[in-house]
Amino acid sequence: MENMAFWSIAALLSLGVGGLLIAASLRGRAAAAAGNADPSGSTRDIQVYRDQLAEVDRDLARGTLDAAEAQRTRTEIARRLLEADRKQGAATATGAAGGWIAAGLIALAVAGAVVLYNRIGLPGYPDLPIADRLAEADAAMKTRPSQADWVARLPAPALPQPDAEFTALMEKLRAAVDPATATDLRGLDLLARNEAALGNFDAALAAQSRLIAVKADKATADDHAALAEILITQAQGYVSPEAEQELLRALQIDPKNGLTRYYAGLMFSQGGRFDRAMALWGPLLDDSAPDAPWLGPLRAQIEEVASLAGIPFTLPPQKGPTGEDVAAAQDMAPADRQAMIEGMVQQLSDRLAAQGGSPEEYAQLLTAQTVLGRMDEAKATLAKAREIFAGQQGPLATLTEAALAAGIVP
Repeated sequence: MENMAFWSIAALLSLGVGGLLIAASLRGRAAAAAGNADPSGSTRDIQVYRDQLAEVDRDLARGTLDAAEAQRTRTEIARRLLEADRKQGAATATGAAGGWIAAGLIALAVAGAVVLYNRIGLPGYPDLPIADRLAEADAAMKTRPSQADWVARLPAPALPQPDAEFTALMEKLRAAVDPATATDLRGLDLLARNEAALGNFDAALAAQSRLIAVKADKATADDHAALAEILITQAQGYVSPEAEQELLRALQIDPKNGLTRYYAGLMFSQGGRFDRAMALWGPLLDDSAPDAPWLGPLRAQIEEVASLAGIPFTLPPQKGPTGEDVAAAQDMAPADRQAMIEGMVQQLSDRLAAQGGSPEEYAQLLTAQTVLGRMDEAKATLAKAREIFAGQQGPLATLTEAALAAGIVP
């Protein structure tokens, strides 16, 4: 109702002021055209010429002018009178046209102001000081729906349909790992990841929660971030209070954790605290690797969030291949494209052999080798990576998951 009252008053004021300006413009043009604004204009000339014609008639009656001279004088005065009358008509027409042009410009300015405010302003927001608005946003975040309440409102998602081989592997994994009692960290991690991928979020939450409980004080920021991500995925993007608690735990362990910073920024954005979202997302954008899984959605949202926060921001060029590079690759002949892909895979293989890399990079390499049909090379990459990350449950789980997806783990 407050917004309706504001817009009603604003509309009346705009129409009233615009109408007054248009009326004043039309009156001024009409007065100028009639000669009222210029005493030396065409209207006065016409009256002078008429007086002169009357004076010629009087001179002819008194005998001071003969008939021939009187006729010549009348002809000259009549010519000047017609010319003055023509100028007056042209001025009237020009004045009327100019008045309507001015009226149109005024109306356009009023309409343009409304469109501009609708584009760069916030017409849906009531008049509220920024401090009060931020306080209201904080209060709303504290009372936002719980995970269970939010999920209950959502339509049932479309679940993926795995093939028979994957289904059989999952049945074996479920039989081997009971989330209620299991202590096998690698098995719990695999179970949580794959149950989440299948849309079985309750089972995934049970497995990930059990993994964190088994690790106890040794649970990592990635562990808590993974639990938060399962909750957020189940809620179809909504960051619930339960997910927030896991994000806070992850940030306490590792304030630089990228996935946690992204989801925490998303939470603040959803709650209207765009300033706090940018405090997380701005540095995260600078810190993120080109292949970071959160980079795409971060770049898609950060400009709007910065605008809503009132922070000047220009999205920097994306790291890695550009859209033009992708388009050029699509235009290549199949043989050339295949050669380019094989070259990129070989470069990654050479770099990992010379410098080493992260578990994700080894997983990327073995996946690419599988796609290219190089199964022996993919198995060798897996074996080498397992040797490098021996005893590290998180990296080993990443490698096993990638190998399972690639079909090279029995």
